[in-house]
Amino acid sequence: MYLAEDKTKSGPTPDTGTDQGFMFAAPVSPGGKWEHFPNSHISHHGAACCDIAHEWLVAFDFAQLNGGDVLSGPRWMREHSAWGPTAWPIHWCEAVDAKTVDCGVHAAMAHEAFVARGVRAFRAQFIQRYSTDAAASWRQNWGKDQVSDHWIDGDAIYHEGNAVLVGDGQVKLWDGSAGWWINVRGTGGYGSLAAVRIETGAEQVPDGLMWGDRRLATNEWVAV
Repeated sequence: MYLAEDKTKSGPTPDTGTDQGFMFAAPVSPGGKWEHFPNSHISHHGAACCDIAHEWLVAFDFAQLNGGDVLSGPRWMREHSAWGPTAWPIHWCEAVDAKTVDCGVHAAMAHEAFVARGVRAFRAQFIQRYSTDAAASWRQNWGKDQVSDHWIDGDAIYHEGNAVLVGDGQVKLWDGSAGWWINVRGTGGYGSLAAVRIETGAEQVPDGLMWGDRRLATNEWVAV
């Protein structure tokens, strides 16, 4: 996933009021150390190479959809590019050719596909619970590629995906790196969702969005 600048090099992490790592108890925000992290954005060379790559993405998604439901998840992206370390910044012409990309690339590409289908979609950020063993393994893999592991904190990870409007104020959450919709009934355990932030930008959604029976405020972290 992409940060506007590498937070590991841009100075100390803002004080969250605790020295015990990621926590959900007040007064720590559900966003923890990732409270102000931006969503990932794929760069453009300002040349034909990136225009062609973007057009290929949209056209290939349309072909894979093959007349199916526009609200179906673009699972082909996970098959096209496995989840793994990505060195940022990355450009469109590089992203569509990469055989391994991180969740930021998967989420950015999925967003373009959903929008091109005419679907109302938003970028989403997640915090998920895993295990210290899994985190240690991921740190090692990212370290081998000399890529920042800022997305790991203890047994919690920062992750990116998409929120797709499927009804009147109702959304589903897409995890492109896993190739599935996040289970709204999942509560606790390995890989479960701990917090979510749906970015709607300047678009005002005063009543929030419904995910199952949960109402999620937008543009802020919400513990789930």
